[in-house]
Amino acid sequence: MVCPRCVEAVHNLLERAGYRTTAVTLGVAELDEATPADLETVAPLLEAAGFELLMGRAEQLTEQIKTVLADYLEHLRTARSPLTTSAFLTDRFAATYSHLSKVFSRTAHLTIEKYLIRLKIERVKEMLSYGELTLNQIADQMRYSSGQHLSNQFRQVTGYSVSEFRRLMLPERVSLDAIA
Repeated sequence: MVCPRCVEAVHNLLERAGYRTTAVTLGVAELDEATPADLETVAPLLEAAGFELLMGRAEQLTEQIKTVLADYLEHLRTARSPLTTSAFLTDRFAATYSHLSKVFSRTAHLTIEKYLIRLKIERVKEMLSYGELTLNQIADQMRYSSGQHLSNQFRQVTGYSVSEFRRLMLPERVSLDAIA
């Protein structure tokens, strides 16, 4: 779950299935002790709604890292002196960056850095679709060293140049929880 609508959707799904929730937050759903979960029943319900049940601690940590990285993007855009990715993550988790990176790479099958690049490019696509900012302004907001650096990375990830994307205004935006 990566947004408030996801939280609400999971809460409603579990309630309709007869489970009483005590808390539903990003990535976590806690059930009332009186209604223990039958995982074989809950998993298909979640999957039918586009969610997946995460069983292992590594999978849970990876999803938490993804959520924190989405927060990091906003930190990048708004902070005068933004923290590095590693500093931001280690501030949020009681673990070293090395540990977080290894767990993430093993379960997500890509590095934190590559995931963050994909996340940034999705945000850039969103900003481009609004048509309000120049490429250099977007590059500044997203903390790229230059518009050219952003342009090169954009082409690497999407296969399109920024001008091609603008011209075609491709609706190929990827939902944040589908980035992998």
